[in-house]
Amino acid sequence: MEAFKENMSDLESGMVTIIQVFHKYSGHKCKLKKAELKALINNEMSHFIMNIQENETLDELFADLDQNGDLEIDFQEFITLIAMVTSACHELFVPGKNN
Repeated sequence: MEAFKENMSDLESGMVTIIQVFHKYSGHKCKLKKAELKALINNEMSHFIMNIQENETLDELFADLDQNGDLEIDFQEFITLIAMVTSACHELFVPGKNN
């Protein structure tokens, strides 16, 4: 995969990274439990999302993401989180803006 990744665009490499990070925390079951989601956010997204300390905050986020109600976050539900955070942080990276 690494040799293949060398020829990828920046966007494609970013997409591969998202997939790899999801699987790093979800393992072979390809779903995140609450503790795994918390670890992923706190370890991998700390510049964009404040560390989750309160269980209530985690419970609300988890409930919002868990669209099918199975008490786990699958890859599609995880991508919803990535899209929401990316959209919210977009303004920070607009060229020419004083950030």
